[in-house]
Amino acid sequence: MSTKKKNQPYEFPEEKPNIVEEPFMPLPPLNLDLSKRYTYADYLTWFDDVRRELIDGFIHIMSAPNELHARISFNLVLWAGTFFRKRKAKCRIYHAPFDVRLPVEGSKEDDEIYDVVQPDICVICDLSKIDEKGCIGAPDLIVEILSPSTSKKDRTLKFNLYEKAGVREYWMISPKTGRLHVFILQPNGKYDAGTIYEYDQKASVHIFEGMEINLKDLFEV
Repeated sequence: MSTKKKNQPYEFPEEKPNIVEEPFMPLPPLNLDLSKRYTYADYLTWFDDVRRELIDGFIHIMSAPNELHARISFNLVLWAGTFFRKRKAKCRIYHAPFDVRLPVEGSKEDDEIYDVVQPDICVICDLSKIDEKGCIGAPDLIVEILSPSTSKKDRTLKFNLYEKAGVREYWMISPKTGRLHVFILQPNGKYDAGTIYEYDQKASVHIFEGMEINLKDLFEV
């Protein structure tokens, strides 16, 4: 018979490992040729601690986000997750690092995919695009948080890639200016001229009815 008193907090039993765990030792970065064109099959063989993206097969090194970048990312996930849970939507939200493969030429074979990105935030509503490796195919919404090292890439290379892949809505947030730039994919397969929202304005996700946020809330704790 149990002698546990009512309302007494449950005590979890101590787990004793059966094996001795070796200390984690990070692998040295690989000496890859940045002028060479690679595929996703190559990407899967790189087992070091460097974050990379492939755009048209060429490597782009990614740096760790700063505090404000991380704060905006967290607030975006919290806001989007709350919205979809309240509406019991099947859409899923992911944040970097999360691999999104974009087979813009049609083939889904690993050795024929040349674009693998890690968006800051992506929303995927077609769950058939999700597998154990990440996402294969265009997310419905992608958000990139700009930084001095990624701004040019996000505004040009990724803009063109997301447009070509069919990402329905693309957000670029500038922590430096407090602005949001929103692009909506048009029936002709091209993004519109874009809409700019200022720090003190309310922004809407156009592809999801009723999804909106006061932009300044993304920058606050």
